[in-house]
Amino acid sequence: DVQLQASGGGLVRRGGTLRLSCAASGFTFDDYAIAWFRQAPGKEREGISCISGSPARLYYADSVKGRFTISRVNAKNTIYLQMNSLKPEDTAVYHCAATASCVVGGELSTMYVHWGQGTLVTVSS
Repeated sequence: DVQLQASGGGLVRRGGTLRLSCAASGFTFDDYAIAWFRQAPGKEREGISCISGSPARLYYADSVKGRFTISRVNAKNTIYLQMNSLKPEDTAVYHCAATASCVVGGELSTMYVHWGQGTLVTVSS
């Protein structure tokens, strides 16, 4: 079965750092773009980053650009999200997901094909 298992979340103070990991299995990793999205209670899913192709193309939402970095190790089917300078508004459950394309209509795609249960990130002020 398809799995996209995110880990590495936790509780940090404003300005802190976390590194999330995503272990993917059960599908052909190289056939998909891999994205991170987040969802806070009562809010819509927000696509925040995506990586695709070789050489890798990287995409970021304006809300995280300059603070977060996405990376990939294809041989390990693993994706990372380095999160620096965290803010309380970053508090959410973070999920990794597979998507056909990082960009649709000039925007980050939220048309995910597969996703996992996510990992909780809480940033206090």
